[in-house]
Amino acid sequence: MKWMHALFAALLGSLCAVVQASTPDELIGPLQSRWAEIKYREPADRQAELYRTLAQQARKLVEANPNVPEVLIWEGIVLSSEAGARGGLGALSLAKEARDRLDAALKMNERALDGSAWTSLATLYAKVPGWPLGFGDEARAEEYFRKSLAINPAGIDPNFFYGEYLAERGRTREARTHLDAALKAAPRPGRELADDGRRKEARTLLEKLGKDAK
Repeated sequence: MKWMHALFAALLGSLCAVVQASTPDELIGPLQSRWAEIKYREPADRQAELYRTLAQQARKLVEANPNVPEVLIWEGIVLSSEAGARGGLGALSLAKEARDRLDAALKMNERALDGSAWTSLATLYAKVPGWPLGFGDEARAEEYFRKSLAINPAGIDPNFFYGEYLAERGRTREARTHLDAALKAAPRPGRELADDGRRKEARTLLEKLGKDAK
């Protein structure tokens, strides 16, 4: 009978390992890492197709974990990144898919990933063309940026994207404040490549704002 006890213990250990590997952070970790590699290490002309592959992987993860808002958020992020990489009117359907995923995640938990769904939705509403071509809406973008910052006031992403939004609309002083905050944001464990890339983007935009002011 000892072999049965050993087998039971091994099966129990495997089950515990599966459960432990199903935490939201562990589920989305590979998506986050691959997204950062595509964004900051791959040439621009390859990114759209690489995001497409990653979006397909994210969809499978969502289907296997339908009640995990963090996974939905990351599917939305990847889809919006693909839309940005493709550009043009053909990207609108991807942007709408991204919006739908992020809206669904908000209904589950609007504070998941420190309010990242608000940040990503705000960026979509800021960048997508308005009616009649798309769903872009500056008022809604502003509202959602403020919601994301209310949840995560010192975060690198909400401050960077809101700073970018403000800079594009000539609100230079406010933009500098948020871009500076992005540079001062605490490091995110396991997100070193993403953090480094985002800081470089913030510095580049701050330098441009400085030149524009002269």
